[in-house]
Amino acid sequence: MKTKKIYLVRHGQTEYNLHGIVQGSGVDSDLNATGQRQAELFFDMYQSVNFDKVYTSRLKRSIQSVQKFIDKGIPVEHYEGLNEIDWGTREGKKISEEDDAYYHELVRRWGEGEIETPIEGGESPVMVQNRQKPVLDKILSREDEKTILICMHGRAMRIFLSLMLNYPLKEMDKFSHTNLCLYELTYTGSMFTIDRFCDTTHLKEMEV
Repeated sequence: MKTKKIYLVRHGQTEYNLHGIVQGSGVDSDLNATGQRQAELFFDMYQSVNFDKVYTSRLKRSIQSVQKFIDKGIPVEHYEGLNEIDWGTREGKKISEEDDAYYHELVRRWGEGEIETPIEGGESPVMVQNRQKPVLDKILSREDEKTILICMHGRAMRIFLSLMLNYPLKEMDKFSHTNLCLYELTYTGSMFTIDRFCDTTHLKEMEV
């Protein structure tokens, strides 16, 4: 197996992010003006990287975040397996105090190893990782693709990083994320290493 360089990013900001509304896989939102600017700044810094392929989820906010790379003619594939976790009955709703307490209790349980426990009406971390694995296997099998850009979603990214690094899924929250953050990884042919962790250097001009 040949080595690969993976640039893994979370999508840019949406109005749902801004106003604390749950998105998940069932809400197909667009980037807002801030998210579009984040995407532009990421492109400005990394447009010279010779990406062989772009992979995204099937959700618009993921695709729009790397659209400028796609517009350059870089081949792209969209996979439902890279979609955000299904947040079930809470998708599309503003987070209430009750919902916030439920979420934090669920995350606590996941952190204690109950990773097969789904959110009400939605998915569990194990369910998400099971749909991600065929996508990762496909990416790793393509030896001609040496430098890859992947854009996905916050919780799904934590789960995907755990899969890539063979990390205990119950400890996925150690992988922090923000809108349009970057994880840069190297695949040696047998394992992944992280070269950059939740990097936002490209967004420096937006820092207050």
